[in-house]
Amino acid sequence: MMRRRKGQPLPGGLKEVLFEFQRHGNIMRVVAIDPKSGTEVTMIADPRHSQENIKRLAARKLAYVMSKKQAKNEKEDRYRYL
Repeated sequence: MMRRRKGQPLPGGLKEVLFEFQRHGNIMRVVAIDPKSGTEVTMIADPRHSQENIKRLAARKLAYVMSKKQAKNEKEDRYRYL
């Protein structure tokens, strides 16, 4: 679990991110989950990189996907009331 630390805010206004790491030979499969919305992203990383770096990248991807979903929902809401 990754929480906001002093001086290191999580991207996209995330408050908390849950991580799952699975090593498969020469790759690391990483799942990042926002517990509040249930949004989940998966990425593949090089296990030679530090776990903190991999967590940071996965959290950035999660924030990106969540912002895209929010923008899509806002666009659909605008057209729903026209």
